[in-house]
Amino acid sequence: MAVVALTAAALVAGTGVGLGLWASAGDDGASGGPAAASTGERAEGSDEAAGTTPGDSPSPTRSYPLSKAPRTIPAVREHTAERGPGWRPARGHRVVVDDPALADEGRLIAGELGLTYAGEKDDEKAGDLRLVLNRGAGANPESYTMTVRGGRVTVSGPGEAGVFYGTRTLKQAVKGAGTAPEGVVRDAPAKPRRGLSLDIARKHYTADWIEDRIRELGDLKFNELGLHFSDDQGFRIESDSHPEVVSREHLTKAQVKRIVDLARSRHITVVPEIDSPGHLGAVIAAHPDLQLRNTGGGAVRGAIDISKEKSARIVDDLLEEYAGLFPGSQWHLGGDEYQALVVSDPEASFPGLAAAARERYGSGATVEDLTTGWLNDRAATVRAKGRTPRAWNDGFFRGGSVKAAEDIQVAYWTGKEIGARQPVEYLAEGRKVVNYNDEFLYYVLGEPLTFTYPTGQRIYEQWTPRVLRGTTAVPERYDAQILGGSFAIWGDLPRAQTQEQVAAGIRMPLRATVQKLWDPGRPELSWTEFRALADRLG
Repeated sequence: MAVVALTAAALVAGTGVGLGLWASAGDDGASGGPAAASTGERAEGSDEAAGTTPGDSPSPTRSYPLSKAPRTIPAVREHTAERGPGWRPARGHRVVVDDPALADEGRLIAGELGLTYAGEKDDEKAGDLRLVLNRGAGANPESYTMTVRGGRVTVSGPGEAGVFYGTRTLKQAVKGAGTAPEGVVRDAPAKPRRGLSLDIARKHYTADWIEDRIRELGDLKFNELGLHFSDDQGFRIESDSHPEVVSREHLTKAQVKRIVDLARSRHITVVPEIDSPGHLGAVIAAHPDLQLRNTGGGAVRGAIDISKEKSARIVDDLLEEYAGLFPGSQWHLGGDEYQALVVSDPEASFPGLAAAARERYGSGATVEDLTTGWLNDRAATVRAKGRTPRAWNDGFFRGGSVKAAEDIQVAYWTGKEIGARQPVEYLAEGRKVVNYNDEFLYYVLGEPLTFTYPTGQRIYEQWTPRVLRGTTAVPERYDAQILGGSFAIWGDLPRAQTQEQVAAGIRMPLRATVQKLWDPGRPELSWTEFRALADRLG
């Protein structure tokens, strides 16, 4: 929600973020008379507004109306209006940085706006865009301040990500209006997880297409890209430890490295997902001895037999191998739709699993306990690599003698599973949750079952990060436990749309999603105005 001259204190209180949220305005020269600037009391045509002083010889003067907040997606959260011409890029203008860590951000925005990247400079020239890193303990590293004043722009922040987001605001302001407006933007996201999850297992996407999405996500201030690359229909990334499981159409490790490097340059974490113990059909196809079978000998689609040591060994081999390819802090373990648990009596249908549960966890243990133990073991594997584990909500169970590890974050997507639990149950346990609400955020190719392609308008007008299930928000007291959300593309009927159709179909839903993750409040623009802005920004 774009708010003109909203106080920092009010914004901090509204987001529940500590007082270190904002980079200090004074650090980048933004403090020259902010009280007067924010009230707009300078008289149009006055000496001060015209840039002259009493006693100057009479000369023509210009006056400027009070500036308005730049129109961006997501909307900036605070803009202090001032009078002045604003800033527009021109040949000969420089991008300078105060820290070599900002070289990538500087070169990128220089190329985008047709400026000259000058590196580290102490002098000031007309038209400069200066990027400043104000490292500060306790400050939100994704916050930034953008000051447009005196024919120059300064973007500052306590972290490289925040400075990058400031350059995205500047880029959009110039593209949409030709000029960045005079004044000071202070901005930060409400939620730290803002993602797109992509199922590349059931539908193969080219590396170029994925890289295009990363550029799009970066400009919109998303910071996660999930890659679900193993499922019943395919295993889509080259493997050295188990090449036999890899599908014909796949990404090479060199391609994935380029994807990860591009994402890192846009401050996007790539979150890998090898879903288990269900959705492992591609692995089972190469290892049929590991397929789960019921008491009648019937094979269970996609389900690996978690009573076998070899099953755990293969999955851990893959998790450990890809830890070197995906260096980000997050890891998605899947955990959903294990078909051994969708029958009325798992212990009777799968006596081998029941026996393994009792052997490991005691006489009263169940197949659910064994499945939870499997999830905990996989979490331990990625935790040892410094990763924070995440799993789908239907991989967590009520009761039982084995509890899911406390640090496994809940990827909440459904409330339709057997034994479904309300979102508040997970939150009341103290768990952190990422919102994947399938009624708003699931783009399922071919619209199977009850799915329909989500619309940006419905997300924009009805969804917030606290709407985890259905259309009802959980109580506000749980807001801090909801880390953010992720829009998700699933390839259930992979030929239903081409890559190009998918890109077009998710365009407005992505923009609506990030608007509500950046600021969950009621947007200032109507949906019609928001859509028109998106068209103007490209």
